[in-house]
Amino acid sequence: MGADFGYRGERLGLPERGPGSVAPLGRRFGALFVDWSLCMLIAYGLITGGDWNAAGNWALGVLFLLGLLTVGTIGSTPGKRLLGLRVIAEGGQRLSFPRAAVRTALLCLAIPALIWDRDGRGLHDRLARAVQVRMM
Repeated sequence: MGADFGYRGERLGLPERGPGSVAPLGRRFGALFVDWSLCMLIAYGLITGGDWNAAGNWALGVLFLLGLLTVGTIGSTPGKRLLGLRVIAEGGQRLSFPRAAVRTALLCLAIPALIWDRDGRGLHDRLARAVQVRMM
């Protein structure tokens, strides 16, 4: 018994599984880990000249720029691309650059990413009217 809310992404018109379905949480966290590691390496090697303490501070700015430029243009960060994910608008088209900026800024605040809806989207995705989907 209980309420049947359907599968994740059904309200958005997405398939239940396979390409175009809502991305699983494990892959999304994995992609964020890859992106954060890349940003730490960039901050460590190119910005702070080898100072790990300062690299953590700069990595957040690098993550913002990485997300803004890659999600706003090709729809996926290097981590998302590596794990077969992309970010699209709710209607299925490419996410516009301003909406990618809102999404990325909210993701950098971390708190919106910890609040989920029943489709598995974080608050940063809801406010940007975006959804992370599987490419394969």
